[in-house]
Amino acid sequence: MSVLPYPLLKDVTTLYVDLHAHPELSGEEARTAARFADWLARAGYRVTTGVGGHGVVGLLENGEGPLVMLRAELDALPVQERTGLPYASRVSSPVPVMHACGHDLHLAAAAGAASVLAGERGLWRGTVVVVGQPAEETLSGARAMLDDGLHDRFGRPDAVLAQHAAPLPAGMVAHGAGPTTAGSVSLDVVFHGRGGHAAMPHLAVDPVVTAAAVVLRLQGVVAAETAPAEQVVLSVGRLHAGTRGNVIPDRAEISLTVRGFSDAALDRVVTAVHRIVRAESDASGCPVPPEISLASRSPVNHPDPRLTAAVREAHTSAFGEARVTGWPPSMATEDFPLLAPDGVPTAYWMLGTAGPRQWAAAPGTTAADKLAALPPNHSPLFAPSPRLALPTGITAMVTAARAALSGRSAD
Repeated sequence: MSVLPYPLLKDVTTLYVDLHAHPELSGEEARTAARFADWLARAGYRVTTGVGGHGVVGLLENGEGPLVMLRAELDALPVQERTGLPYASRVSSPVPVMHACGHDLHLAAAAGAASVLAGERGLWRGTVVVVGQPAEETLSGARAMLDDGLHDRFGRPDAVLAQHAAPLPAGMVAHGAGPTTAGSVSLDVVFHGRGGHAAMPHLAVDPVVTAAAVVLRLQGVVAAETAPAEQVVLSVGRLHAGTRGNVIPDRAEISLTVRGFSDAALDRVVTAVHRIVRAESDASGCPVPPEISLASRSPVNHPDPRLTAAVREAHTSAFGEARVTGWPPSMATEDFPLLAPDGVPTAYWMLGTAGPRQWAAAPGTTAADKLAALPPNHSPLFAPSPRLALPTGITAMVTAARAALSGRSAD
């Protein structure tokens, strides 16, 4: 593993700390995009902003060769940070905001990798496209960039690369075999009742009861609609109704997500959700049929086996076998696969974030115990170790890009 220059690590760490302290929600990433665009421009990339919202694209051409796309994300989550870090987010208007999923780490690592690749153009040929994607958390940013002509304007990629923070020991990377993250379907449902006084429920139609019945009934859908060998998860993440305890509201709302590793399984479960929602609404005597709308849909993330093998070989060469491990399929979901047109290979790996102190403090005597106890992504306690995770992320992205640009693994 080559040693990254101290000035670069210092500047990248400063960028990371700034991004972490100033997170922005999906679709609102103006400041984050400006910081990333400025970095890429100073590194020598031809930069375009405002792609599909606040998306940033940096283009570096270096003769004939493959076009390799490196992707990182701009947005953060509506989470109140509780890490206690000196650079913790204090953004709280209109809601608390935190980089609780590692997008600040991805972005800073991509910035560092962009600088390294720009400085070593004698070692590779082709074109590097660095993408700062907006609105990943809402699963809408990749589609928005494509609709804004990402591939038409900047070229069809020959390979697309990305990494994602995970609660593994910092300094490690992990590769999956087969699907790495799940596909998903998110639905919003509105139940229409007839509002009234809580003292006279017989004169009203209570949509809260209908929504509650649906939530409970949905817990059995996976068992009824999928084979035991299929992995599917259905979660209701939001239920909202009413304003006071003595008023029966006239509407109730739920939001749910179905996750799985095949479109067929997702479609079966979604069909069952529609059926149950309509049936419970009818059974309750709701005066108006329920509204069911698609909030988002993301594809299953299937990294290309050959490119993944080349990238894993490159990572093993850079870090040693002890720091490169496997990764089981995860029910987390991503819109990253949309950035790769049909037939374009992708590589996608996990980047460890837990520092030595955090690892030692995690309860348990085995690695499995500690992994289960570490704060996961989306936790208000999620706190990557930039001292170890950042140089690893930069090197992982650089060596992966070299492998893709050369068509084989690289040192």
